Amino acid sequence: MFVDEVKVYLRAGDGGAGALSFRREKYVPHGGPDGGDGGRGGDVIVRVAPGETTLSSYRGRRHYKAASGGGGAGANRHGRDGEDVVLDVPPGTVVRREDGSVVRDLREAGETVIAARGGRGGRGNARFATARDRAPRLAERGEPGEEGWFVLELRLVADIGLLGLPNAGKSTLLSRLTNARPKVGDYPFTTLTPELGILERDGKGLVLADLPGLIEGAHKGRGLGDVFLRHASRCRAFVHVLDASGDEALKNFLDVREEVRLYDPELAERPYIVACNKLDLPDAREAMVELRPRLEAYGLQVYAISAAGGEGLGELADAVWRLAAQAPQQEPLPAETKERQDPTAFRVVAEGDGFRVEGVTVERRVAMTDLDNDRAVRSLQRYLKRKGVEAELKRAGARTGQSVHIREHEFEFVEGDDE
Repeated sequence: MFVDEVKVYLRAGDGGAGALSFRREKYVPHGGPDGGDGGRGGDVIVRVAPGETTLSSYRGRRHYKAASGGGGAGANRHGRDGEDVVLDVPPGTVVRREDGSVVRDLREAGETVIAARGGRGGRGNARFATARDRAPRLAERGEPGEEGWFVLELRLVADIGLLGLPNAGKSTLLSRLTNARPKVGDYPFTTLTPELGILERDGKGLVLADLPGLIEGAHKGRGLGDVFLRHASRCRAFVHVLDASGDEALKNFLDVREEVRLYDPELAERPYIVACNKLDLPDAREAMVELRPRLEAYGLQVYAISAAGGEGLGELADAVWRLAAQAPQQEPLPAETKERQDPTAFRVVAEGDGFRVEGVTVERRVAMTDLDNDRAVRSLQRYLKRKGVEAELKRAGARTGQSVHIREHEFEFVEGDDE
């Protein structure tokens, strides 16, 4: 099954905890600290694999988690790093955050992006030794890895897109110009998913895409409009396949162009030519006498063909090559970086009968503190006071006994002096 959009939950690995350990040597106080650092958590990486053509492998599984880092050990042994998780996707996959912002537009084989970054390992007690404290009984927990929902959106990478109404003959044309074998039938919406084919010449190839047919309202999602328009955005230029045997050929042409313009005005400005198809049908040749000049009045190059019978396909193939030569390359979607905030900044907000403290550095410090270690907790208290968290809580109206939440942890506020 062709799947071109999935939503997945990605969680990077947590960093490993640092070790609290001491050497056992004669004449060395407490044996001396020798706790090693924890290992780094694994990343979740999205990678372009050239053999992939669809996102169907992600339909049945939506959650992916990288391995956490190993804990440090005595003798200054560092924990192992967690293994990364790699998600292979087809060329043309856009990785988005849940809010719709672009993480990376992946176009080339082997291209990668770290969607969720693993947490760093906690420091062992050997890292806290000082001249005043030669035997620190303090070590850090690992930093939590990043996590969240992401959208993988496939937009097929093609040089030329074949567009038009359902049953205009796009699939037949693709099968005659390229090595593709799309489903062909004498009824609308034969093409339910985009099909790719290679138009070869002199050892070179152009990628042609047969895109699902448009109907009125496609830009709003009617019919297969969403599928069509998403993949059309990758095409450098278009061949508009028009059923010349129809009574409203010109109106049909203008309707499709309007749907493209309503979806994205930039798409409507890309180079395109018109292939008036089905000359093998009754009255089509007579209709071309009037239809050709009316289309050419819009400044278009018009080619009369019969995809089924093969008439005019050589001339059209030449025109497609010329079209591709003049069409500019499409640049990848720009990545949208998260709004950068001062990592040292924090804020206090009221929450129920208590308060919540939010801030990158404060939350990380709490997450990496061993709350079962009295000395570590006292160190955290001094840090929060030094950062001004206690003073900000007082200004917000916090009183002794009220709850203060930082990440998933709940603390009890105790008023101290302002020294």
